[in-house]
Amino acid sequence: MKISTEDFIDGIKSGNKRLIAKAITLVESNKPEHRIQAEELLKKILPLTGKSIRVGITGVPGAGKSTFIENFGRLAIVNNKKVAVLAIDPSSAINKGSILGDKTRMEELAKEENAFIRPSPSSGFLGGVANTTFETMMICEAAGYDYILIETVGVGQSEVLVSDITDVFLFLKIIGGGDELQGIKRGIMEMVDIIFINKVEESNLQKAKNTKLELKRALDFLPSKEKDWKVPVLLGSALQNEGLKEVYQKIDDFISLKKNTDRFDKVRTMQSEKRFEYWVQEYILAMMKKNNSVEEAYIQHKKNASDLISNPSTEAKLFVEKFLRDSKSEIRDSENI
Repeated sequence: MKISTEDFIDGIKSGNKRLIAKAITLVESNKPEHRIQAEELLKKILPLTGKSIRVGITGVPGAGKSTFIENFGRLAIVNNKKVAVLAIDPSSAINKGSILGDKTRMEELAKEENAFIRPSPSSGFLGGVANTTFETMMICEAAGYDYILIETVGVGQSEVLVSDITDVFLFLKIIGGGDELQGIKRGIMEMVDIIFINKVEESNLQKAKNTKLELKRALDFLPSKEKDWKVPVLLGSALQNEGLKEVYQKIDDFISLKKNTDRFDKVRTMQSEKRFEYWVQEYILAMMKKNNSVEEAYIQHKKNASDLISNPSTEAKLFVEKFLRDSKSEIRDSENI
């Protein structure tokens, strides 16, 4: 039975996890009828959004992101906060579904009444997030969750795009992976707000301290992302609950700084503008694919680019120009009818 938009809104406002999950499924759907209802739902819940702290958590595979999120989430709940986890899993190449299923890896957090965990397939979307993560986040905010924790795929430097939808970008680092400076890559290091060196034990403590020093030196060569904020490099073990309180406090300090300098709202405005630009591109591409003649031109220009008959950027320009010409012609024809 179809759920009405009003029932969705009532369920979200009351914290009904079943309806929250179904609302997210609606937003993730590509079916035209679902997109219409999803847009209506998002518009109506908009006044309820914007009050949470959005934390992006990234790191190489094996950095312990899920363990960190589970124990950090439980710490936040102890501090009377509600926590939503959006765990973006790598997608299966066969059915595009989630491979890992983070809900099964955060068993203790999943039991908490004030926690909501949603694994979502990335569906091949670059940037370490799913293409509807921002909209999913809005649903969780409308449901009253204080912290939205976004665990990214963790596959490389394309992860930096997660910073475009969050208030705090946390980078988890581990030592002993063969490359002590693996985290020192300009793209990701320019985006981070807090670094947490995870899996630190007595046996590797000195190595961890050396890595911390190297990271801090690297950060000194980069321009500050936020004025008056020096990116902290913290040591600890998420598994042993060591260092998590310090991370929690640093997140609070960082948000307070942004709010006191009016950067908080300005950054969120810029993020919304980027989402607008993203969806403009998505809708234009969808419109192109609906038109058979345009789709044929798209396939041909794409083939010309892949076969290097001409420069890919030139083929893209030629295709867009053709699309715009065809669109203008259709508008004139409709006006003459």
